[in-house]
Amino acid sequence: MRFILALVASILLSGCERPEQPTPKVARIGFLAVGSREGRAFLIEGLLHGLHEHGYIEGRNIVIDYRFSEGHDERLPELAAELIAAKVDLIVASGSPASVAASRATRTVPIVMGSLAADPIETGLIASLARPGGNVTGMTEMAAALGAKRLELLKETIPRISRVGVLWNPPNPAYGPMLKVLDATAPTMGMELQRLEVRVPQDFERAFQIATRQRARALFVPGDPLVTNRPEMVADLALKYRLPAMTDFRELPRAGGLLSYGPDLVDSYRRAATHVDKILKGAKPGDLPMEQPTKFDFVINLKTARVLGVSIPPSILTQATEVIQ
Repeated sequence: MRFILALVASILLSGCERPEQPTPKVARIGFLAVGSREGRAFLIEGLLHGLHEHGYIEGRNIVIDYRFSEGHDERLPELAAELIAAKVDLIVASGSPASVAASRATRTVPIVMGSLAADPIETGLIASLARPGGNVTGMTEMAAALGAKRLELLKETIPRISRVGVLWNPPNPAYGPMLKVLDATAPTMGMELQRLEVRVPQDFERAFQIATRQRARALFVPGDPLVTNRPEMVADLALKYRLPAMTDFRELPRAGGLLSYGPDLVDSYRRAATHVDKILKGAKPGDLPMEQPTKFDFVINLKTARVLGVSIPPSILTQATEVIQ
């Protein structure tokens, strides 16, 4: 009798056992970037913060394969191919050249652009902001459209300037639309623009020397990764050659430049994580609208202003979101 009862209990218990739970899938994404890990660290931090908000923890339920051009952007197509061969679920592209390289490398692997300075439609990356189509979506910086606003703030800050040097890197697709806006806007403000070509870090000092020799009185510094990865170098040169610098990313005035006005890039990368989450859950990138920035920084470095002998008008100070003393 005891044997029968034990057998019945065993059968009942075995029927109550839970089936084995499937191991949760670990998402694998690639991060393709212009420059170095150090130079992109603040953007990666924004992305990881956004992923955490959606429940992703690097090393636990998401793996990130990082690839950086390390100053050799011609390697970006090769690095994109490496990520595709690693069978990543999607690629986060950081920097316009990286976005272009990724889109040319694949038409099937989803691509999320962390914050694109280039015009996404003019460069052929997407069909429209509302419905990108294809395999590309993400965040756009509105860099070209904001160029006129930056020139306006620079002129209001230093009314006497009439000649402004503009750093530009020809291979970067962001510059075409941006320069069109600047060229059209400058004459209306009584300013002449002087283009200063920089393709590698070694070109910076020569560009500053040319600007000084040709009597530029200020510098317009677009947020090319060549610059954003080296804010200290550019800020130090601006101080050395006594050129008030306006840019679109806050790290330059924090390093010693004078002014910046532009999107909060860390917030843009945080928001890009929403696209990543939706794609990993089955959404098609072509159906996810490109998003524009909602937070803007206007940073003024008063310490630099004093060194350069620039008196910041009250009308400018009241617009600042951050004032560095």
